[in-house]
Amino acid sequence: MATSPRAIRPIPPNRARNQRFVQDLLKLQRAAQTINSTLDLDELIHKIVNEVAASFGCIEAFIWLHDEATNEMVLQGVCGCTMYTECGHRLKVGEQGMIGHVAATGVTRYAPDVHVDPYYQGCEHDINSELDIPLKIGNKVIGVFSTAHHELDAFPPDQRHLLEALCGHIALAVQNARTFGREREQRERMSREAQEARFIQESLLPKASPFVPGVVFEAISVPAGEVGGDWYDYIDLGSDRWGVVLADVSGKGMGAALLMSATRGILRSLAATSPSPAEVLSRLNCVLRDDFPSGRYVTMIYGIFDGPNRTFTFANAGHPHPVLVNEGRAEIIDGVSGLPLGLAASVYQDRTVELRHGSKLLLYSDGISEAEDINDQEFGTARIRQHMLLPGSSPQSLLKAASAHSYCGEPCDDATVIVLRCTEAN
Repeated sequence: MATSPRAIRPIPPNRARNQRFVQDLLKLQRAAQTINSTLDLDELIHKIVNEVAASFGCIEAFIWLHDEATNEMVLQGVCGCTMYTECGHRLKVGEQGMIGHVAATGVTRYAPDVHVDPYYQGCEHDINSELDIPLKIGNKVIGVFSTAHHELDAFPPDQRHLLEALCGHIALAVQNARTFGREREQRERMSREAQEARFIQESLLPKASPFVPGVVFEAISVPAGEVGGDWYDYIDLGSDRWGVVLADVSGKGMGAALLMSATRGILRSLAATSPSPAEVLSRLNCVLRDDFPSGRYVTMIYGIFDGPNRTFTFANAGHPHPVLVNEGRAEIIDGVSGLPLGLAASVYQDRTVELRHGSKLLLYSDGISEAEDINDQEFGTARIRQHMLLPGSSPQSLLKAASAHSYCGEPCDDATVIVLRCTEAN
């Protein structure tokens, strides 16, 4: 039996409205996901204006942000406008257009027919309705989201409510992106400053080792961060005599680097005034006690290597004792160690050691001896002595051994090593 085709029933208005509302909700969800996917402000704003314009069929979409210094709204993102094709355009808050009015009042303004709205300022000729929503953090207006449509009354109440909810996401995302941008700029500036400080600090280290026939000077210095408090130097005292210094300023980072630089300059000015390292350290201590901030200090070994006599006379200000390798033995050179420089009055004494053919003299900072493994066991002087007895041991090999011992794969403090090797008999 043949049947007649059923007539297509029209979708009831309420159902059509509900379907559109569900579709708008999905658009809102997609837009919110897009907005929350980036912390770069420029990229974020580009995504906002293009995503909303595409999702809701708008002719235009804008993001204006408030410039507190000038109390103006600055165009930061635009889609679909031929008048404002570039960002940077400014509007006076409370004086220009619906944007300025919304920025001043903090209240959404909807113009179902822009031709009769007293605040509307024309843009595209075929725009008939415009919706401007404040971007607010708390009660503070940080911007305005503006969108326009070619139809009259194109934004029904449900859609306006959804867009206002979306603008809550936008405001928070803009605030987060601005904060992230400021923090990134600060990190980049600090990184540039640290790199520049490291360049300057490295330029203060010796450019070349002293040339003394029959003696080889080797050294390495590695900061724990961009800059550090360790420092070594060679000071030409004439007649094949060289001042040799290894120092460690308390603390790390920029502060330690600044104090290191100041200490270097003062020591260099004092080194030529006396043939006694102990006297030089005493004078240096007097200066640093007056100039150093409270609680900051420097440990230091300063010595004079006499090339013709193959002797090293040194004084110690709270620094790890040197190690002397002679005839298959590695010994700690004990002696009177005065207080670190800059703390209090102290007495320093000279000690002289002789370097024979095949001798090695080691100076090092506590970044080597105090490198700890996962069990909090320090690398220690015993391992240092054992390592220096190995054939071919050098500053580089000692640093590598201490790094291998350390739980973090490298010394967690600034590490500096100097080795004097006597290759010829006197």
